[in-house]
Amino acid sequence: MVSLPGATRREFLGLAGWAALAALPVARLSAGAAAGSPSAARAGFARTGAPRLRLSLAAYSFRDYFPIVRGRPNARVPAGRAIDLARFVDVCAEHGCEGAELTSYFVADEGDAAAIALRRHCFLRGVSVSGTAIGNNFSHPAGPRREAEIAQTKRWIDWAALLGAPHVRVFAGVTSEQSREAADRDVISALEECGEYAGRRGIFLGLENHDSIGSASTLLPMVRAVRSPWVGVNLDSGNFRTDDPYRDFAECVPYAVNVQIKTDLTHARNGAAARPADFRRLARLLRDGGYQGWVALEYESSEDPWTAVPRLLGELGQALRA
Repeated sequence: MVSLPGATRREFLGLAGWAALAALPVARLSAGAAAGSPSAARAGFARTGAPRLRLSLAAYSFRDYFPIVRGRPNARVPAGRAIDLARFVDVCAEHGCEGAELTSYFVADEGDAAAIALRRHCFLRGVSVSGTAIGNNFSHPAGPRREAEIAQTKRWIDWAALLGAPHVRVFAGVTSEQSREAADRDVISALEECGEYAGRRGIFLGLENHDSIGSASTLLPMVRAVRSPWVGVNLDSGNFRTDDPYRDFAECVPYAVNVQIKTDLTHARNGAAARPADFRRLARLLRDGGYQGWVALEYESSEDPWTAVPRLLGELGQALRA
């Protein structure tokens, strides 16, 4: 584990309550259990000074235009319109983004030289790498599948270090191999192991509210239970399946190490229709929570991204500066 001054370490991690938490049945690490556990003393990242909201763009916004997706050819690419991650960085530069989120799915060459070449290209275009994202699954029980997921995550942490990415988005995942409660314990264990590995390279891991995690009351107890100062929340505005996703979003802001903004609140409860996201409201919640860091547009709607993304970047950038 990364060495921190004693008082800061105790305040940040709430280690005094870890043994009590570990002894409890997870029971989906309910909000009630979290509130009553000493581990809830970990109240988020201690940030000082004014909020700082830095605009980035997720490569996933152009997912239909990358010829490789998770190591396989992408048959959906329109003829003559394929791009690679270097061209995506050019798009970010052309539209005023400070950062580029370089999703691992679209990496065609995972070699060290390719990562270094892409890092060089970003530097020359004046674009910072805000992070990368992987599609792991930490919900498998002990065995070869779980070991492979952890090994893959560590491999991408190494790749992120070469790329100069300060953050890697990770998932809890799903499984039918064991109960959700048991899977959650395995997720926490994997996050601790990978968080320790990432911390040695100065890289944050952000657990996204995705798949089995649809609310702040599920996400935050898991993050609080992880004994690593390098693990936080990858806060996706569109993935909360609750009656008030803005409330869940606000509760997670103090724990966020990266933020992704979608154009819609896409996973409303009980099959309710998706509704447009209020960029200004989300930006205000980030400022009210004292967030300092990257805010990436992740576009998933049906309009052609080449038309929609420049307009939406303008709208989001204006909201972040308001």
